[in-house]
Amino acid sequence: MGDVVIRELLEIDEFEEAYRLFDDIWHPAPHNPPVTVELMIGFAHTGNYVAGAYEAGRLVGASVGFRAADGALHSHVTGAVVGRGIGYALKSHQRDWCLARGLERITWTFDPLVRRNARFNLVKLGAMPEEYLENFYGDMTDAINEGDASDRLLAVWRITDPGRGEPPAGEVLLADEHGWPATKDARGDVVLVGTPPDVERLRREDPAAAKAWRLAVRDALGGSMKDGGRVVGLTDRGEYVVKRLN
Repeated sequence: MGDVVIRELLEIDEFEEAYRLFDDIWHPAPHNPPVTVELMIGFAHTGNYVAGAYEAGRLVGASVGFRAADGALHSHVTGAVVGRGIGYALKSHQRDWCLARGLERITWTFDPLVRRNARFNLVKLGAMPEEYLENFYGDMTDAINEGDASDRLLAVWRITDPGRGEPPAGEVLLADEHGWPATKDARGDVVLVGTPPDVERLRREDPAAAKAWRLAVRDALGGSMKDGGRVVGLTDRGEYVVKRLN
């Protein structure tokens, strides 16, 4: 990470800088920013998590979270310059912040169709999805998500957990066939639910295929989790490994 420094934000101009960073990343509608300056001030003042990553004095990443009723820290929004390892550094700082305060879990939501985020969350961090949330945020109007339902997975990072082994092999339940989802007749206790290689590009180039993926993953992954299935890993091909109830 070189000269990147991560620290909690305390001053109004720092919160305003974080607000502008999030705006540059997501380009949200003016009435619907991911978090306002006022909320960041309130969160920080009441002992919640608001931190920024600085490189050569320039803000290159920020994260905002609040303590949840179940004793976890819920990481509401994290944004960073892509491809520099800053997101991982922010998560590591968040983990240390929680451990220093006796918190053992960090939760956040992510789009199950965004394969790179799934790999980062499940493989690099070791967090696991524990709930499928259908259209969780309602209609979104930012440049990345506009036109798509806001289905999310609730990731739970048990930060005192020593880690997980290799997930078991399973039968393919949902696969990619020429850019479109194809459901298979998988009857085993462990099934694989595929994802599109790049759903953000697919939304731009073939919205019908992107919508088909949304509904197929909602049915295959969301349905399995609703019936008691548990996500236990992610394959190198971007498939969720789901252990179903017998």
